[in-house]
Amino acid sequence: MSTTDAPTHTVRAVDLVAFGQQVLEAHGVPVADAHLVSDSLVQAELWGHSSHGMLRLPWYVERLRGGAMSAVTDPTVLNDTGSLLLLDGRDGIGQVLTDRAVTESVRRARSHGISGVAVRNSNHFGMAAYYTRKAATEGCVSLLFTNASPAMAPWGGREKTVGTNPWSIAVPAGSYGVAVIDLANTAVARGKLYLAAERGEQIPNGWAADANGVPTTDPAVGIEGLILPMAGPKGYVIAFMMDALAGVLTGSAFGTDVVGPYEPEGRSGCGHLVLTLDVASLTDLEEFTGRMETLIEQTKAAEKADGSAEIFFPGELEDRAAESRATSGIPLPPNTWTSLTELASQTGTSVPVHTSN
Repeated sequence: MSTTDAPTHTVRAVDLVAFGQQVLEAHGVPVADAHLVSDSLVQAELWGHSSHGMLRLPWYVERLRGGAMSAVTDPTVLNDTGSLLLLDGRDGIGQVLTDRAVTESVRRARSHGISGVAVRNSNHFGMAAYYTRKAATEGCVSLLFTNASPAMAPWGGREKTVGTNPWSIAVPAGSYGVAVIDLANTAVARGKLYLAAERGEQIPNGWAADANGVPTTDPAVGIEGLILPMAGPKGYVIAFMMDALAGVLTGSAFGTDVVGPYEPEGRSGCGHLVLTLDVASLTDLEEFTGRMETLIEQTKAAEKADGSAEIFFPGELEDRAAESRATSGIPLPPNTWTSLTELASQTGTSVPVHTSN
């Protein structure tokens, strides 16, 4: 049976969160932090972005085992002006550091109207929208930038020196919840290539190229080669500037010095920057969310192109996927399931109950 023909395994979200938490606790991660990390991965699965889901748990475990990432996250304050804060993450867990940074940024925005929290010496934090959505539910506009290990070549080059360097913006949207974007500056996030490889699937043209810059549909070749920028040179220059903000400005590693989460050894050194605006400090929050509702309704009511059944606002597809998967369960590809089964055996935890499709 090929990988693509093998059955998936459907697991309830709550069981998957508990499993991931137990695995991380077994590697010395404190209870609350282990829950946060596992929840971030499962939430990505719920949103339909398995590329940032449980396939990454074994990567994190290997980095914990080798000491590249610290199980206990204990940042120190390097600079504090009130509205601006710089933290040294000291190789702690990216999710924990970013969650604390966003929480602190919201608190400071309440006092100053706008705030920024920078984090250096961190690790991969999963999906950026996981954090910006939290700030938006607190009545804030949130912008989050991070850098990443090299994945694409600068425009006109053939050597990968630029990370995907993703970013997210989220705003409160009244009855529609949150409007949010979460983008890598490549044609796709690198995790989507790893997911395709896990599933034994080819990737579409335009996603990646081999080491010589020749387009490929083989995800393994693309992982070793180059991921192509989104929108041609625009994706490259945006990624470059995100590294300036998240890497250079924060005092973190940048460019070719950042180490990715799939590498079991080597300090990541990546950096993050979160900027938060308290809506109520600028305008009436209820008026703002009402205007957002109008913007969304105007957008969704636009005349549809041929073959289009519905127009979605940013973040709506993820909300619908989460609602569906919360009921039907999360489908895990066979390779991911095998990896989780191995983790269960290694840590003495119980693999989640599943139903084969």
